Amino acid sequence: FDAQAPGWLARARRCPSPNHDRRPDVPVDTVVIHFISLPPGRFGLRSIEAFFGNRLDPRTHPAFADLEGVRVSSHLLVGRRGELVQFVSCDDRAWHAGTSSLLGRRACNDFSIGIELVGDEHHRFTERQYARLASTVATLRRRYRLRFAVGHADIAPGRKIDPGPFFDWNRVLAMPAFAGLERPPPDATGVMDSRNARSSTRI
Repeated sequence: FDAQAPGWLARARRCPSPNHDRRPDVPVDTVVIHFISLPPGRFGLRSIEAFFGNRLDPRTHPAFADLEGVRVSSHLLVGRRGELVQFVSCDDRAWHAGTSSLLGRRACNDFSIGIELVGDEHHRFTERQYARLASTVATLRRRYRLRFAVGHADIAPGRKIDPGPFFDWNRVLAMPAFAGLERPPPDATGVMDSRNARSSTRI
């Protein structure tokens, strides 16, 4: 971490997002893993950075029309080549989980760190992404007492599908960086919304 900027990772490229606020006074104990591709099926970083920075021009692609006025963010983004971008201090609350619940605790943004992986439900994630995810979680655990590692689908069942079928949970939870972290089953108290079940860009 950067000693001069609390909650910012020293090795991440910074792209500050205005879409955040102060956390409530609760421990940060959860990592939430997402996927994102903008436009769908394209794996560049530029449109994602513009989206989280409220700079995405909805006229530049038909898929962006529904995102106009949407205000979301994540703490961190991992690109296909292992690039690491940070949008929000991990000490602050990023707007990544939306309506969500974990073990009966609602509003997962309050106590979680959101990590987006560039990808979708049709492609495998890269070796560099898994390596960067592991090193990032290892860094986070030096500052936060993490207990849980979950996917967006785990905390918003029926509403979200990410990180999707090609995310190798067995591999990730066996990594030393994830040792001792739990992945609870999807929360029965989570809000179900089948209309949004396949949404991957909206939070």
